[in-house]
Amino acid sequence: MRSYAIGDIHGHLDKLLEVQDRVAADKAQVGDRYAPVVHLGDFVDRGPDSAGVLTHLARGVAAGAPWVLMKGNHDRLMRLFLYEDPRPDPARPGVIWLDRSVGGRETLASYGIDVSPDVPIAEIHAQALARVPQDHVDLLDALKPGFRYGGVFFCHAGILPGVALEAQIEDDLIWIRDLFHMDRRDHGALIVHGHTPIKAVTHYGNRVNLDTGAAYGGPLSAVVIEGGAVFVLTEDGRRPLLPKGR
Repeated sequence: MRSYAIGDIHGHLDKLLEVQDRVAADKAQVGDRYAPVVHLGDFVDRGPDSAGVLTHLARGVAAGAPWVLMKGNHDRLMRLFLYEDPRPDPARPGVIWLDRSVGGRETLASYGIDVSPDVPIAEIHAQALARVPQDHVDLLDALKPGFRYGGVFFCHAGILPGVALEAQIEDDLIWIRDLFHMDRRDHGALIVHGHTPIKAVTHYGNRVNLDTGAAYGGPLSAVVIEGGAVFVLTEDGRRPLLPKGR
């Protein structure tokens, strides 16, 4: 079974289009139009064009592209802000979407919303409700916390070790870090995730991390997985990705 995955996008439409072109080129070479292309979440925040990313993804899904869109923690934070009564993330109530470190203001600015420091939060919220299109909200509502395809399990952040894949909860799938990263056991499937920026796509044996820091000026990365083998998609085609230490 063949599948593709793309790491954390964070509002970089240009980088997304570039890696989707790499995926399309690989699909054309192997003659496979239908293999799923899993986008690992964090579509918004920090980058310059979150609105453009969501528009592009919504159009592709509507056109029948074989894309699977995972939910990231930043995507959930955005959706929670877009309720009539904005609410904190129940798993991280201290994380404020409009704080500088999170990136929500950059996302709203991409919709033409005035997010200047002197604008009251209530006014920013009212602008957001008026300007974020309904199809973007619908897209955020439709994101998947986890997706299994053959021997691979895709999610944004990781899984809680020792819990069956079908019993994982969304809070862990979009937020977990250390407990998952430190666990070396076989999870019953290869876990493909993002969420934690690293310098290069890395295969740890039981998991593959695709977040190469697009949010902070790094590249956006993509892989193809087939027959248990993982390949990074580069400008020059596939590059085998072996588990560390092999």
